[in-house]
Amino acid sequence: MRAHTLGYSGIGVTDEASVSGAVRAHLASQTLNIPMVHGSRFRIDEQLELTFLAPNRKAWGELGQLISLARRRSSKGAYQLTRRDLIGHTDTLLCLWHPHPQALDWTSQIESLSYAFRGRFWIAAHLPESGHQADLAERIDLTAFEWNLPVVATQRPLMHIRQRLKLQHTLTAIRLGAPIIEIADQLERSSERTLMDQHGLKLRYPSAWLHESLNLLDRFDFSLSNLRYEYPQEICPPQYDSEQAFLRDLVFEGAKRRWQQGIPDNITRLIEKELTLIEEMNYACYFLTVHDIVAYARSQNILCQGRGSAANSVVCYCLFITEVDPSRVSVLFERFVSKERNEPPDIDVDFEHHRRDEVIQYIYRKYSKERAALAAAVITYRKRSAIRDVGKALNLPIDLIEALSGSLAWWDKKEAMIERFAELGIDPQGPQIQLLTELVTEILGFPRHLTQHVGGFVISRGPLSELCPIENTAMQDRTCLQWDKDDIDALGLLKVDVLALGMLTAIRGSLELALQYQTTYQPRSGRYQHPPRSIAEIPPEDSLVYDMLCQGDAIGVFQVESRAQLAMLPRLKPRTYYDLVVEVAIVRPGPIQGDMVHPYLRRRDGVDPKEEQPKQISQVLDRTLGVPIFQEQVIQLVMVAAGFSAGEADALRRAMATWKAGNGLFHFHEKIVSGMLERGYSREFAERLCHQIEGFGKYGFPESHAASFALLVYLSAWIKCHLPAAFYCGLLNAQPMGFYTPSQLLQDAKRHGIDIRPIDVNASEWLSTLEDAEGSPCVRLGLHLIKGLRFEAANALVRARRHPFQNLNDFRSRTGLLTRDLEVLASAHAFRSLTDNRFDSFWQLGDQESQLPLFQGAIQAVEDFRPRIPVLGETLVADYQTTGLSLEAHPMNLLRNKSAFRTCRRSSELDRLPRHPDLRIWVAGIVATRQRPGSASGVVFITLEDEDGQINCLVWPSLVETFRHQILASRLLKVRGKVQESHGVIHIIADTLEDASEWLGNLTPSSRDFH
Repeated sequence: MRAHTLGYSGIGVTDEASVSGAVRAHLASQTLNIPMVHGSRFRIDEQLELTFLAPNRKAWGELGQLISLARRRSSKGAYQLTRRDLIGHTDTLLCLWHPHPQALDWTSQIESLSYAFRGRFWIAAHLPESGHQADLAERIDLTAFEWNLPVVATQRPLMHIRQRLKLQHTLTAIRLGAPIIEIADQLERSSERTLMDQHGLKLRYPSAWLHESLNLLDRFDFSLSNLRYEYPQEICPPQYDSEQAFLRDLVFEGAKRRWQQGIPDNITRLIEKELTLIEEMNYACYFLTVHDIVAYARSQNILCQGRGSAANSVVCYCLFITEVDPSRVSVLFERFVSKERNEPPDIDVDFEHHRRDEVIQYIYRKYSKERAALAAAVITYRKRSAIRDVGKALNLPIDLIEALSGSLAWWDKKEAMIERFAELGIDPQGPQIQLLTELVTEILGFPRHLTQHVGGFVISRGPLSELCPIENTAMQDRTCLQWDKDDIDALGLLKVDVLALGMLTAIRGSLELALQYQTTYQPRSGRYQHPPRSIAEIPPEDSLVYDMLCQGDAIGVFQVESRAQLAMLPRLKPRTYYDLVVEVAIVRPGPIQGDMVHPYLRRRDGVDPKEEQPKQISQVLDRTLGVPIFQEQVIQLVMVAAGFSAGEADALRRAMATWKAGNGLFHFHEKIVSGMLERGYSREFAERLCHQIEGFGKYGFPESHAASFALLVYLSAWIKCHLPAAFYCGLLNAQPMGFYTPSQLLQDAKRHGIDIRPIDVNASEWLSTLEDAEGSPCVRLGLHLIKGLRFEAANALVRARRHPFQNLNDFRSRTGLLTRDLEVLASAHAFRSLTDNRFDSFWQLGDQESQLPLFQGAIQAVEDFRPRIPVLGETLVADYQTTGLSLEAHPMNLLRNKSAFRTCRRSSELDRLPRHPDLRIWVAGIVATRQRPGSASGVVFITLEDEDGQINCLVWPSLVETFRHQILASRLLKVRGKVQESHGVIHIIADTLEDASEWLGNLTPSSRDFH
């Protein structure tokens, strides 16, 4: 934008061994209609610095391969290039040589470069204001004359305006990992490394050098718009003439398996419609690629589930990419394949999170790292990370930096920083703090680092580096592009999202545990007598499952375990699968901000009558009682009511986020209103529809996603309802995942009557398992819960346990574990069947004499001394420190009789209290979750956990700042407020909060904060 303002004829972006900013620069240049030159800068050795520019498509491919070569041979964040690497990789690239002013000899560099880049070689002249620029210009001119080389003026700008110099110094210090004061000699000395105006350029550089830059620009005939993605082809067997023919056969074979009694006529018509459009858009390879990945996962018994707009098409259902029957939901095909949009469809596939790496490695094996790589993700600066990095650059004390960053919440605005600093007793007007505030404000939103996307794979027919450079990631055996998801979408490249989902791991694990229990203990009654062997055997639409959900009993259940969902379940009262689809989507900012939730619930409860609507609109909204809840409905509405084409409607969906931010997309508003007026709708009705669409913003949830999620909601709820011990055990083994910690899950398991048995070296496996307890399954905690215990050590323990260990010496001699492993096990009291307590375990481990060969197997004399028995408080602290949970007691059990908590009500008492409007009560508990949803207008929700259950607390925005510390920092919290009940869900409306964390001492329970 600055270059455009100054009247430049073009601009080039040349990051060092990178083109990470190329796509965004390309999009900006198109908006401003200013030519863009793409290239990259390299340091070959200490004094050789080159910039390579790509004048055409072939040269762009060479540049990508050169960057990939340099990056792939180095660790993440580094690159390595030699002069020899330039041979064969730079045949069409243009080369700009940057002469080093302090180098005594330029001849050797020019000799090799001018020959290798004959006709494509320039001296890049940069003349900073240093007092020696005249001498440097003269030397460059003489060299150019001697070697008959053109000279091009280059500013090598580091910033667009001079005022950014302080920020540039700060970024340099962050990059070098040192305070500014220690790297003064490496900082840019002049503020001139900026874009100069035309007059300044003419004063600084000879006119011939400036004119040469225009000559250079004329040689460019390349734009990123020229890039054409080519789908991989080996996915199609050789006996087929085309990928489309192969896809058609696969789809109809799958349809026969889906509808074994015969494919319905309407399904056949839908298949033909989708296949026709897929053929017209040449997307067959995309669907075949996803099918191949899913087929591999299923062949390895890896549970997976497709989702996304395209995933819920009938084609994907027939390809077994998804289990969502399109007849059960309304699928808008134009939502994901549109002639007007001309972009690849979107399919996300979730895999068991513990086994996703197997799928990733399959993709690498099939396509090689030359043709497959993960997309990148650009991590940008937010307030806390900005304060930490800028504070270190300014050499502020570490404790001060942590205090400043820790004082901010995610919702704090920029101007709130000064208030937070003042609350800490720090003078916000002090020169260092003012500088910190200024720099932090400037750096917010800047790229901080490039990392790998969670699972977005790009797969190509030819070398992927010819499209975009590839580099190594921090994870071994992973590579990623230098472009992120938005860049890839902007250029229309194929991306398959191979994602990890913990609930799939938990579901598979739960079913396997139930089968193992049945095989081992052969129960004679109950669900464990004949448990389902796969999710396909789980019976649909079980009324007991819906009874459980209607009561809000959904802790651990996929997607409906948050505080908001637990409160919504008793209100919405789901009784069918489609009710779960609505449940998943309705507790989202879009429907909430569009004022759609309460009308839907009132109509569902019969309080409000369903609004009479025109036929075209009622066909779209009937399934949600006349209220738009899904993105697909918004698209359908503007198509049927305002005359939008499918492509225009999808453009509206993409623009919703910008519209919501108030960036002036008034033409959509006018088009909707005018289109509806032309079709006979009232202006009031049209404006109301616009308000609902606007409320969706970027938060509107697609029905296609909700339908996929609702399947997993039902499956996980069925397992919790009928196989609860296997359910909780499966969740423990799938950690980390979900909304609750293992401690909170086990508290809920106990409330459901599940017996939990502790970790024991004579009984525990690596993962938690099911054991029999008087005819019913109970959970035996696994060794995996012990913090710091190596898998190899646990595996050695289990292998050595052919028969029970008799004592610690027996254990030590048979397992051969290292002392550190023994101490970790002792800390977790895993020797409970061999010793009395932790102190006794450590006492015996310290008995070196009994370990000598002479005394092995000897009968030990009874010692007169025994270590004391730890008190319950010591046991609790040790339990939480080593495993994050305790089976002995809840911390509130110990505190309940203390004077500070005697007036606090238990969670089990709340439903029996009178609902008097003036009644105020105290409650107390461990902080389990803290939430501040973007749709809640600043309300903070805190869930406390006591010995009987959970307590939901609500803090109004007017009190959030008053009790800021208590909300953000408390581990143990006391809350006073009034009791509010709605549909059986009880909240404490807080008016006072007290941080009682000091009562916990060294006990450090974990919480889920603001996710």
